[in-house]
Amino acid sequence: MHPILFKIGNYTIYSYGFMIAIGILSAVIISMHRARKVGISDDTVLDIAIYGVIAGVIGAKLLFIIAEAPYVIKNPVVLKDMIKGGFVVYGALIGGVLAAYIYCRKKNVDFLKMFDVAAPAIAVAQGFGRIGCFAAGCCYGKETTSLLGVVFKNSPFAPNGVRLIPTQLISSLGNFLIALALFYFSKKTNKNGQVAGLYMILYSVGRFMVEFLRDDPRGNVLFFSTSQFICIFVFIIGILVYNIDKLKR
Repeated sequence: MHPILFKIGNYTIYSYGFMIAIGILSAVIISMHRARKVGISDDTVLDIAIYGVIAGVIGAKLLFIIAEAPYVIKNPVVLKDMIKGGFVVYGALIGGVLAAYIYCRKKNVDFLKMFDVAAPAIAVAQGFGRIGCFAAGCCYGKETTSLLGVVFKNSPFAPNGVRLIPTQLISSLGNFLIALALFYFSKKTNKNGQVAGLYMILYSVGRFMVEFLRDDPRGNVLFFSTSQFICIFVFIIGILVYNIDKLKR
């Protein structure tokens, strides 16, 4: 809807980047608040956030290039443009979680406890991020005649002047609902891994379903989009993480 939020002199503030920044800041604040309750320091949360963001950007970019590999192989010159733009959210999640795991291993921090702390905050960050997607017009949905559809007029990504399913807002609402569910559930359990596992289960199911509504260019694996294919494994891993306490017995 509004790819450019505002300009300050020669500097342009883009809506997508601004909402990503809001999401990250919110996630850090929420995680710090939750971490103090389980004895994890603010410095630890901040370190993980910094390394996680860096690894997340790299992971999102790499997965995007991998997903578009057939097109890149046929047109190698597009790789330069892909490095500048294009991300896959799952790549960011995988990269961020991997960085957090490595950090926790080196600093003797309980990774599952940290993941439980961060899971609701991650969902909140994703909710804000999807609002940024909507503002930019990326990750758009299929054409629809529904009154709930949206029409983009100046998006550099979505087809303009066509009524589309607002998949970005559906995803955003879903992520915020997941966050609320995790906040509530975290008060009901004290078993490591259950909040993180539930996050993985809920997010993978929601993402899998929303993918059917999207119409933006995406890579495919067999009968699934790249993200749907990853969802299957995240769902299985989520179930294992949720039940890790039982598996250890």
